[in-house]
Amino acid sequence: MNLSGKRVVVIGLGASGAAAAKLCARRGGLVVGNDSKQREQLGEVAEELEQAGVALSFGQHDLGAIAAADVIVLSPGVPPFAALDEAERRGAIVIGELELAVSSLEHRAPIVCIGGTNGKSTTTSLIGEMLEKSGKAVFVGGNLGEPLSNRVDQKFDAIVLEVSSFQLERLRTFHPRVSVLLNVTPDHLDRYADFGAYADAKGNAFVRQTAADTAVVPFGDAICERQAKRGGAQIVSFGASGDFVVTDNSIEDRKNGVVYDRAAMAIQGGHNALNAAAALAAVAAMGVVGETNRASLKDFHGLPHRMRFVAEIDSVRYYDDSKGTNVGASVTALRGLREPKAVLIAGGRDKHTGYDDLVAALRERGRAAVVIGEAADAIEVAIGGAIPVVRAASMAEAVKRSAELAKSGDAVLLSPACSSYDMFRDYAHRGREFAAAVSALNGGDR
Repeated sequence: MNLSGKRVVVIGLGASGAAAAKLCARRGGLVVGNDSKQREQLGEVAEELEQAGVALSFGQHDLGAIAAADVIVLSPGVPPFAALDEAERRGAIVIGELELAVSSLEHRAPIVCIGGTNGKSTTTSLIGEMLEKSGKAVFVGGNLGEPLSNRVDQKFDAIVLEVSSFQLERLRTFHPRVSVLLNVTPDHLDRYADFGAYADAKGNAFVRQTAADTAVVPFGDAICERQAKRGGAQIVSFGASGDFVVTDNSIEDRKNGVVYDRAAMAIQGGHNALNAAAALAAVAAMGVVGETNRASLKDFHGLPHRMRFVAEIDSVRYYDDSKGTNVGASVTALRGLREPKAVLIAGGRDKHTGYDDLVAALRERGRAAVVIGEAADAIEVAIGGAIPVVRAASMAEAVKRSAELAKSGDAVLLSPACSSYDMFRDYAHRGREFAAAVSALNGGDR
């Protein structure tokens, strides 16, 4: 994309927006960076952007700059609004940071993208590990970690991107060699008109794929398969049957005749076996099969705040799944526990997806629930009399009440089924507060 002399507006100056603004300035754009926050809230980022030649606008959408722009780049968290539609009607290019980065690459490399409601970060990181162990120079980032816009001048053998539904909006050229869709369950219905619109956003990664590409989807998942068929890629499946078969003991790559022992994997649980199978399918499409993958499965221990064991106190085990920010993730976490019963800590900012599936899982596996945050009322009403429910005003109180409710051999699981922004900076902050509260149960001796 030629940005020299073009009037560019970047809306939203978080990590991806700031990276996009700097990239546009480096490429000769006349860049305005616009954010709803005030300058002091951006701190050093504001200074860095100004030093890079970016003019800054704060507090609200800069409608004048948007009306005059040739190119508008949206951060993932920026929802549609009328001025963007008007800009497109008059001929402006409106794209996201992901599309900007991919179209700005100095050195083309095959892209592996990983989407889905749950499991993206674990699968993305594992794919990156497998490709790196095979000797490839790999970029791993996107929605996970570093924005690609920071690294468009570097040469890689493969680019591995976690992609959110938001990032997959307003694409123009995005064409991955391998596109993985792990699952689609209700989420972000505060942004999308309905579940179908959300699923279609997830599936946008497949649209430009051809017969030379690979689409990786769960076996028997009609929603994911329908999305994959929006493009022309070869479809490879993983799960209880298909091309990469998950059993209690192994993951079998039927396409290449290779079997991976689940007992040798560092990450455990049925959901992680599916994530690993998807990762194996993705790297096999890139020509990586066998021993280096076994080494990766042995060495990869997962990511923070994703079903991480924190401590065992008085025969109760505490798990941090703060990244469980939607109902589907929390259901998977609850049903994947090795303990027969759990006290669930849930709540936060409601995503308006409903809690019926969570209540069904709690009927099977729940000892009790402790609810926090803005969604506490909605979750308590949904649970009804299925299991005992108590309220807590803080994470420390939630952990203390959970410890009182749990019995020997139970788990206490933080898997909130909601976003964190009502009480915490982000899911990581929420997870750290949980771990600190667990530590405090034993006087900090943990």
